[in-house]
Amino acid sequence: MLFLHTSDWHLGAAEGEYDLLEDQRFFIDDICRIIRERQVDAVLLAGDVYDRSVASASAIRLYDYAMNRICRELGTKVLTIAGNHDSAERLSSCGQLLEKAGLYISGAAEREPKVVCFDDTEVFLLPWITEEKVRSLYPEERESIGSLTDAYRVVTNHMRNRFSPDKKHIVVSHAFITNSETSTSDRAAEIGFATQVSADVFAGFDYVALGHIHKPQDVNGFIRYCGTPMPYSFGKEEAQVKSVTLLDTKTMAKEILPLPLLHKRATLTGTYEELLNPDCPEEEKNGYVRLNVTDTAIGLELLSRLKQVYPHPLVVSGKAYEGDATTITLTMEELEQMESDPREVFKSFCREEMGEEATPHFVELFEKAVSRYEEGTV
Repeated sequence: MLFLHTSDWHLGAAEGEYDLLEDQRFFIDDICRIIRERQVDAVLLAGDVYDRSVASASAIRLYDYAMNRICRELGTKVLTIAGNHDSAERLSSCGQLLEKAGLYISGAAEREPKVVCFDDTEVFLLPWITEEKVRSLYPEERESIGSLTDAYRVVTNHMRNRFSPDKKHIVVSHAFITNSETSTSDRAAEIGFATQVSADVFAGFDYVALGHIHKPQDVNGFIRYCGTPMPYSFGKEEAQVKSVTLLDTKTMAKEILPLPLLHKRATLTGTYEELLNPDCPEEEKNGYVRLNVTDTAIGLELLSRLKQVYPHPLVVSGKAYEGDATTITLTMEELEQMESDPREVFKSFCREEMGEEATPHFVELFEKAVSRYEEGTV
């Protein structure tokens, strides 16, 4: 059997004025190309199908497009689970009906593990879980569940009890394994590191197809994060080669297949004039860029000139104001809002310079000062 492991599509993700749907359709089409060319038997989609629990209409249409292409046109099964960004109930609606079309979904964990059987392999589906959820599923083991690792161990023990001795055993899960390397877009995973799980909870499985962490990486010889099919942040993700993982259950060999990007991400730093005349590849200039302007503040007039060079600037940083050494970083949406509303400039100043949010009282005082200035009384 040949399985294609992918995860964290985050359909519907947006950055300011850019909704990324075109980029997401691009990687879906390339995944379909791989499925067709390599004659993949099934796709393992390890959670975070959507970027948010209440997905937009356009994100749902793109998901529908992907599943129709894979299941109906290519005749390939898809086995997917809900991640922490997904709504378990929405994702798994009409589940039994969809299985007849080759789409197997595990939204919320159940006491009896969901298993999809193939000729030589059993695939267990383990969606995003919490300690309290597992305690409710296995009340007889409530006292033994003192951590999320305990909860995963209880669930995987029940799976191991279902193993058929003559088959390989795969689990598709969405979890944060201890010592995994995160990226900037792994915000949910990084907060407090409270959801980390020990890798040994998956002992006994032949392959663990993980989602949740965005950097492709092996945790060990049989546990792998395939990573996102496109970058969702600057910094570390700029250098990552996005890919899908092919697993051949006959040999248990893994093959990493890179995915091309519709728009490359890059951080470009220089003076304003240097950035207007960049010495960089066209794919960087025409991709999603973060611009660090080192010698001046950025306003709408300067930004307009930069946008003539860079079609998709997502983040711009420059000096807080002329003559100051402080750097302020803003998304395009924030920058345009600040230009139209002086209060936003003041709020940003409080965050950047004072390290705290502006209180309503401070904002009121600022508005009075602006009003007096405009009236010429100061």
